[in-house]
Amino acid sequence: MTFSIPAPGAARRVLPGRNLTLGFTLAYLGLIVLLPLSAAFLKTATLSWDAFWQTVSSPRVVASLRLSFGGALLAAAVNMVFGGIVAWVLVRYRFPGKRLVDALVDLPFALPTAVAGIALTALYAPNGWIGHWLAPLGLQVAFQPLGVVVALIFIGLPFVVRTVQPVLEDMAADFEEAAGSLGASRLQTFLRVIFPTILPALLTGYALAFARAAGEYGSVIFIAGNMPMVSEIAPLLIVTKLEQYDYAGATAIAVVMLGISFVLLLAINLLQAWTRRRSRGEDT
Repeated sequence: MTFSIPAPGAARRVLPGRNLTLGFTLAYLGLIVLLPLSAAFLKTATLSWDAFWQTVSSPRVVASLRLSFGGALLAAAVNMVFGGIVAWVLVRYRFPGKRLVDALVDLPFALPTAVAGIALTALYAPNGWIGHWLAPLGLQVAFQPLGVVVALIFIGLPFVVRTVQPVLEDMAADFEEAAGSLGASRLQTFLRVIFPTILPALLTGYALAFARAAGEYGSVIFIAGNMPMVSEIAPLLIVTKLEQYDYAGATAIAVVMLGISFVLLLAINLLQAWTRRRSRGEDT
């Protein structure tokens, strides 16, 4: 039995040829992604422009979209800060129970969202373990927009931690020590050495956390209270219209959510690409 030795520099391909794998990829994406999205656009197209605009510009829909996207952006920003701190602690420090804490980060991935919503409601309700301490201070979390943000922070934290953690593991501590030996303060070391390195990962985690939070339903409906114009999220409004057999109205809201999400994610990705080009330019 003889084996052929590939030429130097030749790429070794484990999977079949490009045409077969590319065809499978496009077919899979078409069935899983493009076909459902096309169905939503086609159903929305049955509405006239006036009917579409009247549906998506109603005060109730605008309020729900504002809460969904505003809460998602705010929750992702909080996770970007504190998720980065959690990732730093897990990578840089050793402490008892570290493996347990590391495993708990993935809990929102495995926990059913409805269970998470019920647990958060039990904690932050006015008579809950945490809520009864906040109520005398005039701070109500459950059944308010703040409760929506808390639920979105809970489900989005792992995305930031698991995105930043590998970057910190690959970044040697020698750079920080070198900066310190040259007289840089801790703040200067963070701003000029650490932060530029982890910024693309932070933006990636932010985008993932935002995308996860924008369409979240299960963990929010219990703690939100679902009061129209106050704490009603857009996914719940879509479900409400489906229960009323208003399929075109439901897909119209879905199309608007899809468009806003696409624009925001595109802006985040462009910012991420710009930071990467800038960091490469500084390295050279």
